[in-house]
Amino acid sequence: MGYAPGFLDVDVPLPVLEGEAARAVERLDYTHFTVVLDRERRLARLTAVNIDGAALVDVPRGDDWRLDDRIPAAWQAGPEVYARNDLDRGHLVRRRDPVWGDDARKANSDTFHYTNAAPQASGFNQSEELWVGLEDHVLAYADATDQRVSVFTAPVLGAEDLPYRGILVPLRFFKIAVWVRDGQLRATGFVLDQSPVIDLDEIEQGAVAGAPDLGPFRTFQVPIAEIAELTGLRLGQLVEADVLPRTARAEPWRRLASSADIHL
Repeated sequence: MGYAPGFLDVDVPLPVLEGEAARAVERLDYTHFTVVLDRERRLARLTAVNIDGAALVDVPRGDDWRLDDRIPAAWQAGPEVYARNDLDRGHLVRRRDPVWGDDARKANSDTFHYTNAAPQASGFNQSEELWVGLEDHVLAYADATDQRVSVFTAPVLGAEDLPYRGILVPLRFFKIAVWVRDGQLRATGFVLDQSPVIDLDEIEQGAVAGAPDLGPFRTFQVPIAEIAELTGLRLGQLVEADVLPRTARAEPWRRLASSADIHL
């Protein structure tokens, strides 16, 4: 079924890419979410998921990572990227986000496609720290009688990313949460920078042990307009819905130390 633009009370179309990147992508629909895959970078340019907080289902996690057989394996960053190192297959669409309704088990399984993964430092993927819990925080803030949120997430695929095993490991990730409150569309954006903890020599040697503290992962609440500039995504509707006050949008990125720092 894929991402549903009409899932919220206000229509929110799937953002589209502008420029050269738009010609190298493949749209892949899964249960309650969509991946827009860059065929050349072999990673997602965008993922989009609908979350129905009132209908979430608890199903066993599983760990059946697999290629999507609808497209060539050469377009996907598969198991060879993650073998014998300390890189995690980080879910872009979180495993539990689309796991709701009658198709919950299918949605859970769908999140384990390599098209929905990106190489992440093991600490921030495995932890329950700020980045992992952003959807929970926004979902709790959303209207209690509705509890519907749509989330867009992906790596920021930049020229400064690090070459490794035939791909470029992204240094930054973005997340945009969208919901409706009092009949109005609301949105907020975040960027996580994993560059302080990515050392590919150490990762290859398996020298990274355990999860680092929150400090090394720099998590920011940022204007959605700046995410549009970073990614090449057309986000005009979400820029207008940004909950960051216009005065704050002109300031440096808001670095977050805890969920209490998030402005909603």
